[in-house]
Amino acid sequence: MITLTDEQIEKEYHMHHAIADVKNVLQDLKDDAIIQAPRTVLPVDDNSSMLYMPCISTASKISIIKTVSIFPVNKNLPTTQGNLLVTDLTKGEHKATMDASYLTRLRTGAMTAIATERLARKDAKTLGAIGTGNMAFEQVLGVIEVRDIERIVLYNRTKEKAEAFKERLEAFGIKADIDVVDNASDVVTQSDILNCATQSTEPVFDGNDLKPGTHINGVGSFKPVMKEMDETTIKRASQIYADDLESVKEEAGELIHAVDAGIISWDDIKGELVDIFEQDYLRQDDEEITLYKCVGAGYFDLAVAGGVMKMFTE
Repeated sequence: MITLTDEQIEKEYHMHHAIADVKNVLQDLKDDAIIQAPRTVLPVDDNSSMLYMPCISTASKISIIKTVSIFPVNKNLPTTQGNLLVTDLTKGEHKATMDASYLTRLRTGAMTAIATERLARKDAKTLGAIGTGNMAFEQVLGVIEVRDIERIVLYNRTKEKAEAFKERLEAFGIKADIDVVDNASDVVTQSDILNCATQSTEPVFDGNDLKPGTHINGVGSFKPVMKEMDETTIKRASQIYADDLESVKEEAGELIHAVDAGIISWDDIKGELVDIFEQDYLRQDDEEITLYKCVGAGYFDLAVAGGVMKMFTE
């Protein structure tokens, strides 16, 4: 059995690889070749959680189980840490254990890329990001993979973190102009595409500030108590898509609240990534607001773990 670190994987396995592998696993899902159990989220305390995600692909003959720790109060360690165990289902042999922090961020960014490619205006030039934690970086990479972004606007409650995030993007080689602003409204009013990646239990921006034609990627909240988007945002969205609807029904706090409040019904969700990854452009016009909500599912982790296995063992 091989062991792979985040650093080893990050050197070789990049966003374009992840997008291709996520599309491949979505085809497996479409072909009924995916078996998974619901993600288990266990609270450690008021702030911290443990996540467990098992999944099998009968097409690729591999299984994974991912364990993720989310400790937002960490100071000298990452707030999110993960590990993946990969098993070859031809003989039941455990083939690899690999760090999953980078792969979790990367697969989520690849999922955002697929949704953005289908839903954001083709002429979108300004990307806004609310929340500049670790998850937010690959969200930016996913968007710039599918849209020609000329300007990025950043906001974080702690401005120093947003400044450090800007420096990280520049060091990575991002050529867009990057600005750090003092409030979320300044991000929202300027954005053609808005990435929101926080674990807030209260909305972090005012939906009234959204420009007509904005596409929103909401990837931060993953518990029913979390609500980073407000009711107005959901009301204004004429098309809403989810990464995995069953998971969203259990974990996406803002959508759960909106359904409970009678703002939308689950039938108003237009579809999942599996419904749109092969489709053409889905936007009806340049004025409508579109929303993609992501909480994650095990088959997305299987996608990137399988891709890494092929890269490092074949």
